[in-house]
Amino acid sequence: MTAKGGASPSPGGAGAAANGRFFTVGLVTAWYSSNIGVLLLNKYLLSNYGFKYPIFLTMCHMSACALLSYAAIAWLRIVPMQLVRSRVQLAKISALSLVFCGSVVSGNVSLRYLPVSFNQAVGATTPFFTAVFAYIMTVKRESWITYLTLVPVVTGVVIASGSEPSFHLFGFIMCIGATAARALKTVLQGILLSSEGEKLNSMNLLLYMAPVAVILLLPATLFMEDNVVGVTIELARKDFTIVWLLLFNSCLAYFVNLTNFLVTKHTSALTLQLMSLQIC
Repeated sequence: MTAKGGASPSPGGAGAAANGRFFTVGLVTAWYSSNIGVLLLNKYLLSNYGFKYPIFLTMCHMSACALLSYAAIAWLRIVPMQLVRSRVQLAKISALSLVFCGSVVSGNVSLRYLPVSFNQAVGATTPFFTAVFAYIMTVKRESWITYLTLVPVVTGVVIASGSEPSFHLFGFIMCIGATAARALKTVLQGILLSSEGEKLNSMNLLLYMAPVAVILLLPATLFMEDNVVGVTIELARKDFTIVWLLLFNSCLAYFVNLTNFLVTKHTSALTLQLMSLQIC
């Protein structure tokens, strides 16, 4: 029995809400797991294995994202193929790829001038930039408590910048640029995943974004990472294991990017960046 004039809760609605929560928890778990796996493999390849070509590695990741997305959509038909509807939509996808590539290149340039620890400290301000870009581009406001929690992070980075013995102005500018670009990418992908007129599902967005990223990263790789193809072939001749490591790492990166888009769609851009801080 319910009170007069009241309505009993719908069992179907409650069940759907619970299923939605479980689905989101599953997405976040998959994203955490694949992200940690890629980070560990990246560290092993770039540090322990001596493969010091992070931009080329990112290009491998994006190549795998393009190929696996096409296979999942065109051959396995996991989701229907969505076509780009307008030049404006294509421009937005290209902008997303450009911002992503900018964050990768700027981040790698900054590491030449700044220690990794300080680089990560500056990277902790990503949620701040995400909140700013989200408000500017979508007029979306978070709760005042959310904004309040970002103040200590920004204050800490300001203090650390003043006391960092290895501080380098150009490296710091590159690091801030990479951090802001990561935040902007998250907001842009949220818009492309939720815009009513030009909405793309996560797999299709990755299908269109990845090839553009490969095209943009190729000249950066050739210019900044001298003889990377020759070195990779030589390493493969000495130990073919690196080929399997690169293939597995690239496939795992596909799941990281796919779940990254899915988590953004089902939570928010700021939530994704706050969770990212727990991994760094």
